[in-house]
Amino acid sequence: MIEKGNIGGKGMLRKPIAILLMLIFCFSSIALAAENKAEMTVLGKVIAVENAFYGSEQTGSLLERIGKLERDLYGAETNNAMVAKMDAIYDNVFHNTSGPSLIMKANSVEWAIMHEVSTAPIKTRIENMEMMIHGTANMGSYTERLSSLMQLSFVDGDVTLVNKFVEPDTLVKIKLVTSIDSKASRVGDAVHYVAAEDVVYQGALLVAKGAEGTGIITKVSQAQNFGRDAKIEIDFQNITTLDGTKMNTFLGEKAQKETETMVIAAGATVAGLAILGPVGIVTGAFIKGKNIEIPEGTEMYIQTKNESSADGIQIEAL
Repeated sequence: MIEKGNIGGKGMLRKPIAILLMLIFCFSSIALAAENKAEMTVLGKVIAVENAFYGSEQTGSLLERIGKLERDLYGAETNNAMVAKMDAIYDNVFHNTSGPSLIMKANSVEWAIMHEVSTAPIKTRIENMEMMIHGTANMGSYTERLSSLMQLSFVDGDVTLVNKFVEPDTLVKIKLVTSIDSKASRVGDAVHYVAAEDVVYQGALLVAKGAEGTGIITKVSQAQNFGRDAKIEIDFQNITTLDGTKMNTFLGEKAQKETETMVIAAGATVAGLAILGPVGIVTGAFIKGKNIEIPEGTEMYIQTKNESSADGIQIEAL
């Protein structure tokens, strides 16, 4: 009886030890996964900032790339840890937490000077604006150079940052950057467009003329015999706001009617203007059984999909 009891005690000890070892292994795996996720997050932030600032992903180690960003943006490297450095850079470029972000400032200055924004990277846009104003590119960090442009463009060198809740179905006039052709277009092809005019909501500039938007072709039906039109279904997914975030959009009934009104007002003779069929579908232009050819530069309307929050700058008194 005593031997059986001892054997049972050893068995009972082995079970908790096995469970403990399993838990240690699981927690170690979770910690390792979290560490890998943190490394990917830092890399993701580096790539996002490089694309926004330089226009492309850079080469080198993470430390080298982060150091280059600090030197270009601030004029010198900090002594902070790598993660802290990248968090600060990312927040400065994309977030309006402690004031207008770098993207918000660049967009605001460019809009003030040109009354539209471009899709070029921030570095290029600062240099181009300096060339336009001074005839030469300035020296110094790009943050300082952008601040100098702010001083020239706004009273006290600053903008009034506001946050607005935009109602669904707010119209956005767009201009196609890529042509659409039912013969050549394929499902999955990207559709690029820009805002054709400013979107000012309650006195705040939320979307500037020239802001980029992206969509995707979801269905293509070729023209067929017996006068059956070609059809292309396009998901007009978003438009970029002044602070660089994406506002969800689509081709809804309100946008369809506004586009039809614009087409009729233009006399329906402008090459490439299309008649809009069911919501989200672009059908053949005036001639039955023909392919759709909508050239670059064609203007139309889309609308916001749902209520969304966006940061802008106050340009009109309420």
